[in-house]
Amino acid sequence: MKITQVETIPVHVPLKPDVTMKTSHGRHVVSPYVLVRIHTDEGITGIGEATLSPTWTGETRPGGLAVIRDLFTPLLIGQDPRNINALMGQLNRVLVGNPFAKAAIDMALWDIAGKAAGVPVYQLLGGKVRDELPIKLVIGGFEPDAAVELGRKFLDWGVKTLKIKVGVGDDVARVRAVRELAGPDIPIGIDANEGWDIATARRRLAELEPFNILFCEQPIPRADPQALADLRRTTNIPIMADESVFTPGDAIRIVNHHAADIISVYPGKHGGIGPTLEIAGIAKAAGLSVTMGSNLELGIGTAAMLHVGIACAAFSAEQFPGDYVGPWYHQADLLKTSLDLGPPAARVPEGPGLGIELDEEQLEKYRDTTLKADSIG
Repeated sequence: MKITQVETIPVHVPLKPDVTMKTSHGRHVVSPYVLVRIHTDEGITGIGEATLSPTWTGETRPGGLAVIRDLFTPLLIGQDPRNINALMGQLNRVLVGNPFAKAAIDMALWDIAGKAAGVPVYQLLGGKVRDELPIKLVIGGFEPDAAVELGRKFLDWGVKTLKIKVGVGDDVARVRAVRELAGPDIPIGIDANEGWDIATARRRLAELEPFNILFCEQPIPRADPQALADLRRTTNIPIMADESVFTPGDAIRIVNHHAADIISVYPGKHGGIGPTLEIAGIAKAAGLSVTMGSNLELGIGTAAMLHVGIACAAFSAEQFPGDYVGPWYHQADLLKTSLDLGPPAARVPEGPGLGIELDEEQLEKYRDTTLKADSIG
């Protein structure tokens, strides 16, 4: 089998007005992402998604389109798409970083490999280790009344775990209000998205500890694992590293510094499924918990996450439910058949490959025609 064409499709999908996201990185109201279709000479097509976020990873949509067109496509044309490790190694050699653009290619290659073998991607990863994946829904850094309104909506939907964005506005009032709404039995985590300096983080965690916090995700900026380790020693709230861990080397630094109790992983952040599993393995070997994070993916990215989560034994899926939630927040997932995301738990698609199919009508509706799509081969 040979790759004959690599197609990129820029899309612009708004979030639902009543569930937009607000974090220390800013307000997220629309998702300017890139989809990829890789075509082969056997008529099998694979799809992937680049969940690009300039303020979070430095990747832009024009940049993602350019690197896929100018750097990745020339390496991919004529190659066997099932040689995923070798192909992704080539992409890593021609471009440093840019994990979300690389992940779009990786997802499409795994999709082709599964379709060619006639099995779901999770089967290629060794099969299921669990039947479902508990999820949590995320409340943005809004005023307490708005946060409570969102929390009530999510609890009415059936979710059993919540995460609240902090590091913006009155964190204590927001968390207190949601805890009062949820009662004592609903686990609540918090996520600062690097929004505190270490002195503020010490104060805030001390103030928030009485609210029975399940974890605190990325309380301080990503660049200093020693500072994160120092903070971890001053609180009883488990510390989760997210922005601090993009690569296996990052994971090793977190482990060596004893800087976290939990590591958040997902294919987009790490440049594909393989590195995600590698990082999860590092964390498990070091005795850390692993959970699935999110960059508010659409349907393709979320499907890839589900295949990883259902097959990887390193995940503490029940203790720390995953962020398999992006489609809940968007006006469209771009899929012909939507994923089964619960709540309270998501299930993996059972068809070959990623087990999903693009909805061409949705695709045309949300295609960004101001940017040129590429179809090279």
